[in-house]
Amino acid sequence: MKRRRLLVALPAAVATVAMLPQAALAHGLVGRQDLPIPQWLFLYGAIAVLVISFVGLAILWPAPRLEAAAERRVCSIPQLLDAFCGAIGVAIFVLLIYAGFAGSQEAASNIGPTFIFYIFWIGLAIVSLLLGDVFKAFNPWRAIARGVGVVAGRTGRGALPAPMPYPQALGRWPAAAGILAFAWIELVYSGRSDPSNLAVLALAYAAVQLVGMSLFGIEQWNRNGDAFGVYFGLFARMSPLRWTREGLYRRTALSGLTQIDPAPGTVALLCTMIGTTSFDGFSAGPTWGEIAPRMTDSLRNIGFSQSLSLEIAFTIGLIAVVAIVAGMYQLGVRGMRSASRTQLSGEELGARFAHSLVPIALAYVVAHYFSALVTQGQAMFYLVSDPLGDGGDIFGTAQTTIDYTFLSANVNWYVQAGALVLGHVAGLILAHDRAILIFEGGRTATRSQYWMLAVMIAFTSLGLWLLSAAGT
Repeated sequence: MKRRRLLVALPAAVATVAMLPQAALAHGLVGRQDLPIPQWLFLYGAIAVLVISFVGLAILWPAPRLEAAAERRVCSIPQLLDAFCGAIGVAIFVLLIYAGFAGSQEAASNIGPTFIFYIFWIGLAIVSLLLGDVFKAFNPWRAIARGVGVVAGRTGRGALPAPMPYPQALGRWPAAAGILAFAWIELVYSGRSDPSNLAVLALAYAAVQLVGMSLFGIEQWNRNGDAFGVYFGLFARMSPLRWTREGLYRRTALSGLTQIDPAPGTVALLCTMIGTTSFDGFSAGPTWGEIAPRMTDSLRNIGFSQSLSLEIAFTIGLIAVVAIVAGMYQLGVRGMRSASRTQLSGEELGARFAHSLVPIALAYVVAHYFSALVTQGQAMFYLVSDPLGDGGDIFGTAQTTIDYTFLSANVNWYVQAGALVLGHVAGLILAHDRAILIFEGGRTATRSQYWMLAVMIAFTSLGLWLLSAAGT
């Protein structure tokens, strides 16, 4: 009987996004003509995987498996390792700042831009999935704050004052604002390729973090206010590894996401993470190529300069795409609330299912930036030998060049499409597992997830359309 209901209800859920595949097909997936199967099969194959996964979860996953998953201690960790990693993080930060001011101001010759936009922003996100929250150990401003606290505690006459209670209403809004600001610098700011500008911005960000940690405590601010600490920490919760100062623990993959507290700003942060990456793909396509010049011309006509007009236009586009992503998620939450007839408010329900967006956010990062990481990341081989771009050759690799043929178009596409599908399947699993816990009875839980299936299909179609638009 349950299977019959599923077969009857699934077409209605899929129909809510039936027009999205057609929009994606209209652009042609990434413009690759040498793929071994027709391009349109990628899109419908991805949707088929989501639908089949949904049916499988409804039938074969009757009880929560991730919400209370156990973890096992693997080994102990020397306490000095945390301080050692922190010292390395501070050293890297100092090198980037020094290179920004004293090194070449050509982005390709200075280690700063490549490290920040490729190794740090993209590479560390993938490493967090594989190895856990390594950024927390290497976080330079966290290490500086801890070092200052130790020194002040030993040299002071009395105990350090206790930190202020962290305002509950503030939640993760500072982290959401920080990620939006970084995305603005990466995608909009005209001075992003200037190493000295990046150095100034890095120092300003570090100053804000130190102030936040001094006011509210190091760990409390790291969990809520530090944009990068929260960003990489969310991805690390997908990892089967969890690090503490005392030991290394092993757990079921994805189970760490179920422990995210529904703090204010969490949904906004995740929608910002997905929306900013989406805008990066959208801005490389023909649709934005038609919209942006018109907006820029209109802004110039009212007195803005060309560069400022372009920045304003891209800022509007960036915020608009983030708002669209947030609207898609809220639509799914409202549908889920209506279908389940729960007493929870839309805001409460959205916060409790926000963790299901984390795999999608990482999938978008991999899909949009993997090729850039593989190609531009090769620049680190010569930049580590000549970080200032002044002709040095510390490790003998300064003459290394980037091999742009290292990653074929087909392999790149398979990685992109595979990341999108796997990320959205993981989102379905997390949403289904949480639905069983929240809603009474498997039928209500399954019925509520028709809307989440529609959201996942919509995000998958959006992701494939963006890859398609960027490749035409």
